[in-house]
Amino acid sequence: MRGMKIMGSSSIKLSPSLLKDPIHFLALGFGSGLSPKAPGTMGTLMAIPLYLLLEPLSWIFYLAVVVVTALVGILICDISAKKMGVHDHPGIVWDEFVGYWITMFLAPSGWLWIVIGFVLFRFFDILKPWPIRWLDRHVGGGFGIMIDDVLAGLFAFGVVQGIYLWL
Repeated sequence: MRGMKIMGSSSIKLSPSLLKDPIHFLALGFGSGLSPKAPGTMGTLMAIPLYLLLEPLSWIFYLAVVVVTALVGILICDISAKKMGVHDHPGIVWDEFVGYWITMFLAPSGWLWIVIGFVLFRFFDILKPWPIRWLDRHVGGGFGIMIDDVLAGLFAFGVVQGIYLWL
């Protein structure tokens, strides 16, 4: 990524004191990104209770919330990453929130679907099939942080919908 200061993303240990800053508080997923093990998974788990608040909304309001949180997420993630001096620290998990909510758009109700969506989103977010991996490596800033999880969410959304239609 040309012109971008890049440090080893795990070389910076995050302190709970970062949560005093509202931007870090959001970017770090209300603290879930501070998990020393699997912060992306912890961030996705933290997205579930918020999803349960979104689920009853009409599809148009749900979609509006997801679009707004994705756009705001570009700014939040960009500012947080710049303050930390790291492009995409694993503790920045706002992108996981949005990716999971994309996965669950129009998903059937019930815990089985919540778990299916969780597993599929984590699968695509970790595996990063093309073009997700390419974008993750070549696009910087807040948009770069968000885009791979948005696409992982879209891939997982497609599979969730396919499973639902198949059943």
